[in-house]
Amino acid sequence: MLTTRPRAARSDAVPTVSPAGTLATAPAVALGTALAVTLGTALAALTTLAAPPAAGAGPEPVRFSTFNASLNRSAEGALVADLSTTTNVQAANVAETIQRVRPDVLLVNEFDYDAGHVALGLFQRNYLSVSRNGSTPIDYPYAYTAPVNTGVPSGFDLNNDGTIGGPDDAYGFGFFPGQYGMAVYSRFPIDTAGIRTFQRFLWKDMPGALLPDDPATAAPADWFSPQELAAVRLSSKSHWDLPLQVGRRTVHFLVSHPTPPTFDGPEDRNGRRNHDEIRLWADYITPGRGGYLYDDAGRYGGLKPGSAFVIAGDQNADPYDGDSTAGAIWQLLANPRVSTSPVPQSAGAVEQTLLQGGVNLTHRGPAAQDTADFAEPPGNLRVDYVLPSRSLRIAGSGVFWPVTTDPLFRLVGVFPFPTSDHKLVWVDLSVPGR
Repeated sequence: MLTTRPRAARSDAVPTVSPAGTLATAPAVALGTALAVTLGTALAALTTLAAPPAAGAGPEPVRFSTFNASLNRSAEGALVADLSTTTNVQAANVAETIQRVRPDVLLVNEFDYDAGHVALGLFQRNYLSVSRNGSTPIDYPYAYTAPVNTGVPSGFDLNNDGTIGGPDDAYGFGFFPGQYGMAVYSRFPIDTAGIRTFQRFLWKDMPGALLPDDPATAAPADWFSPQELAAVRLSSKSHWDLPLQVGRRTVHFLVSHPTPPTFDGPEDRNGRRNHDEIRLWADYITPGRGGYLYDDAGRYGGLKPGSAFVIAGDQNADPYDGDSTAGAIWQLLANPRVSTSPVPQSAGAVEQTLLQGGVNLTHRGPAAQDTADFAEPPGNLRVDYVLPSRSLRIAGSGVFWPVTTDPLFRLVGVFPFPTSDHKLVWVDLSVPGR
C-alpha cells in the first residue's frame, strides 16, 4: 500500500535486535549510499537475476516470491468482475509479471478476499493460465486464501474522530470486508490441517505491546478505551502459517501485510501497529518468545524449534528510510534465525533513483534494494521481503524491476503504474531433504 504522508525522521541510527531480543544501536548507512552503485555496474551485476532457477547436480532451488500486486478494488465484488474476463489490462500485467519470473510459491498482497474464493480461481484460469505477449502460462495446483481484518466493522470509534463507522474504524483499514486481502499460489501441497491463522489475536495480549498513547492525557497507552482494547486485533489483515510439503521437507510459509506506518496522528497508532505486526513473526520463530501467541483455533505457542520457514510479504517498513517506527523491520533482519544475504536487488531501482532524484538522493539505504516506487515523501523504499530460515540456503534472489531499455519495462512503468507501485521480489532456496 502506498505510504505518502510525511513524518519527521525518528532516529539517526539504525536499531538492531540482539540475539536476546533487546534493542541495540548500529551506525546508519552513510548518506548517499543509494548512489554508491552506478547504473552501469548495476546493469552488469543484476540484469540476469530474473532467470529461472538453474538446474544443477542436486535438486533445483525453490523460488519463493512476494508481490503486492494492487489487485484491490474500490467496491466489493469488483475484483471478481474484472477477473471474470480475460481482458483486464492490470490483471494481465500482474499475471505476465508472475509468468516471467515463474515463482514456485507466491504470496499476492492486496488481493481482495471473497468468501467463495471465486477471485482466487478466476485469476488462475483467466490470467495465469493464459499466455501474455508470448509468455508461458503458469499453473499452480494449490492455492489458499482466508478472511482478513480489513473492512470488518469494529463497532468502535478507533480513530477517535467522534463517529463510529467507515474504513478507519474497521479492524483493519478498508471500505468493505476483504479489501486488500491476500492469496497464496503454490506448486507444492499445502498441509491444510496444519495451517495456523492469527486474524483475531488481540493487540493487548502481546507482552510489552507498543499500544498507542493519547497525547492529550497524562495516562500512558490510553488511545483505546478498555472496551476497545478488549476487541482491537493486532493484524491489520491477517498472519498465516502455511505448511508446504516440499518433497520430504515441510517449509512454513509465514505471510502477512502489516499496516502502513502512516495515515494517523501524534499517537502513532499505525506506526506502532506496524512494528508489532512485524514483531509477531519475530516472536513466532524465536524459541522461548512465542508462548503467548494463540491462533484462531485457540492453539498457543510459536513455531516448533528447528522448523524451516520463509517469511514473506509487504512489511511496509524500510531498514533505513521512510516512516516506520525505529527498529521495526530489524526485528526480522537482525533475528539470528533469519537468513538475509544476498539481498534481492535490481538495476531498475537504481535507474529510477537517478531519474527521479529528489528525496531518493538523500536516502541512506542502497537504491538497488528498493522494492516500491513511492511518491515523495517517502520516495522509493525497500518494503517487500522474502526472508528464509538459516536452514534454507539462498541460491539467488532479485527484484523484478527492469530498466527503461528493457522490453519488459512496460510491466513496471512509472506513475500511473500499469501494474503496481510495488515490484515482485523473489528468492531461490535450496531445500535440504527435498
